[in-house]
Amino acid sequence: MLQVVQFQKTGEMLVEELPAPTCRNGGVLVRTVNTLISAGTERSSVASAQSSMLERARSQPEAVKQIIENVKKDGIFATYERVKSKLESYKTLGYSAAGIVLESRCEEFSPGDRVACAGAQFANHAEIISVPKKPHQKNPRKRILC
Repeated sequence: MLQVVQFQKTGEMLVEELPAPTCRNGGVLVRTVNTLISAGTERSSVASAQSSMLERARSQPEAVKQIIENVKKDGIFATYERVKSKLESYKTLGYSAAGIVLESRCEEFSPGDRVACAGAQFANHAEIISVPKKPHQKNPRKRILC
C-alpha cells in the first residue's frame, strides 16, 4: 500500500510502500478514493519541517520552552535523545478523505458503502486507511467516520 510520509529532519516528502492497516474494532477499513491536501494546516506543517533548526526555533517558541523544561527535568542527554528520535522519524500527513468501505467492524457500515473520513491520525494520504466510527453519531445515514 502506498502512503505519503514526511521525514521530520529534512521535511522531505516521500511516497512509501507500507503494510496496509488492519480494521479496528468499532471501525472500518477504507479504500481511499480522494484525500484533501490542506492549503493551510498541511502546507504550514510541510514548510516548517523543511526549514532550518534555527528557523524552527524562531517560529515555535513554545517548543523551545518545552525543550528547556525537559532539559531541567530529564537532563540534556535524555532530552537530546528524545529530540533526535523525533527528528529521525516519519510523519503521516492528511486528515480528510473519502472512499469505499472494504471491511466493517461496526453495525452502521458495510463493505461497498461510500464514506467521508476525518481525523489526523486516521484519514491519511494513503491507499487504505483504518478509521473508527464517530462516537455518538446522530444520523448514521450520513456516513461520516472519525
